[in-house]
Amino acid sequence: MWQWIQMHADLFLYLSIPITSAIVGWITNVVALKMTFYPLEFIGIKPVFGWQGIIPSKAEKMSRISVDLWTTKLIDVKEMFSRIKPESIADEMRPEFDRIAKELMEEVMEDQIPLIWSKTPQHAKQLMYSRMSRDLPLIISDIMQDVKDNIEDVFDLEAMIVKRLTSDKAMMNEIFLKCGAEEFKFIERSGLYFGFAFGLIQMSIWWIFPAWWILPLFGLLVGYGTNWLALKLIFAPIEAKKFLGMTFQGLFIKRQPEVSVEYARILAHDILTFDRIFAAIINGPTKDKFVALIQKHTHKAIDDSMGLGKPMISLFGGQENFQHIKEIASRKVIRELPKSVRPAFDYAEESMDLENVMRTRMLNLNPPEFVGFLRPVFQEDELKLILVGAFLGCAAGVAQLVFVFGGW
Repeated sequence: MWQWIQMHADLFLYLSIPITSAIVGWITNVVALKMTFYPLEFIGIKPVFGWQGIIPSKAEKMSRISVDLWTTKLIDVKEMFSRIKPESIADEMRPEFDRIAKELMEEVMEDQIPLIWSKTPQHAKQLMYSRMSRDLPLIISDIMQDVKDNIEDVFDLEAMIVKRLTSDKAMMNEIFLKCGAEEFKFIERSGLYFGFAFGLIQMSIWWIFPAWWILPLFGLLVGYGTNWLALKLIFAPIEAKKFLGMTFQGLFIKRQPEVSVEYARILAHDILTFDRIFAAIINGPTKDKFVALIQKHTHKAIDDSMGLGKPMISLFGGQENFQHIKEIASRKVIRELPKSVRPAFDYAEESMDLENVMRTRMLNLNPPEFVGFLRPVFQEDELKLILVGAFLGCAAGVAQLVFVFGGW
């Protein structure tokens, strides 16, 4: 047996070519994918020596591309908020109103007329507490109605999403990795299949014409070709085509139902949650408009609800101080709102029903539109990824020439 192996050693060397080619094809595809998403931050010496995953390195650009897709194909902000009933938000917050009303009155009165307030009968205080507590649902309802009517002025969806995805690059990766999981597995496996096929051609040519440059050249072609073919087969053909009785279509497009479910789930539960939306309204670039809106409604409510307190404050503090009271009240509402509105988040998310809406709309996209949800991953520096594969393949070809065939 050993003698037979020794006699046919050259045969085993030649057979190693397609096997090596398959391994090289697999490795280059795996490396190309890893380099697409990792590392999240730059490692090395900027700007030349080092690497950062293509998606993380272009997080802002990718997030803006995503926002454009979502807002043109899946989400209408005005429609999204139109499903929320302001009075229902107020109802969800109702358990907080008695506490807020009492704290608000105490803060205002102790700031402006502490001595008089300390001598005010409890029943008079209770009357003002009750009046404010009674009016708070209407105030909140009016504020929410104003938010609905002016949502595009007080909420910047693009700014919220860009901030979310640039501050959490892993989240950006997760969207593509989960939605394209099967496609990425195919890219890895296809390196083996295509690499082996290329290797058979390489072996045949090497058998006939064993020039030193054949192995490095074919290594380069394997690295380049396996990456290029895998990317093409994911997205092409976009429209289903029949050939020899079989239907061919891009792998990603075939999985539109499954991808739509996962994509909508991630967006609804990890990005477009109502707590993030509300935080963007009160802390985002349009927060001044939201504050002005709260001030308008709070000032009106103070005028309406002070009752017995208004004459006392005007008499002892003057109209200027009464205006100051309104500012205190506004600041109190702005401070309290993020905490007190939390019980309404579940209602708001249920009403917006974003997951079902987005899933349905994704399912109804035509193939060219649907491809746009994953294609940007590869359009960004696609050539760079293919060239990395080509370089690694060429290096493997050189190693095979030197260490297996003793050439150079």
